[in-house]
Amino acid sequence: MKAKLLYKEKNKQKDGSILELVLWQLPEKTKDRPHGLKYRLYFGDNEGNCLVRYDNESGKGDHKHINNTEISYKFINIDTLFKDFYDDIDSYLLNREVLDDD
Repeated sequence: MKAKLLYKEKNKQKDGSILELVLWQLPEKTKDRPHGLKYRLYFGDNEGNCLVRYDNESGKGDHKHINNTEISYKFINIDTLFKDFYDDIDSYLLNREVLDDD
């Protein structure tokens, strides 16, 4: 059995930034993916720089990237995953605006 695509969305925002969300149901759970899901949630700027990314590539398990920093992530459920991702985008954009105002 192959992985089943559960959700896929890709949008280019007015400012040129990219938002891409991809979520698969795996045929079986693994050590790295005990929830049986594979995902990639990406937010990047108009120059191709990754600003916020959540993923769980093989060998690494659940983690997120904020700019160039990789941080372990505790997966709870899909709704929380999406909420946390959007919260991190909001925080990133808010912090960027504060720094731009200085």
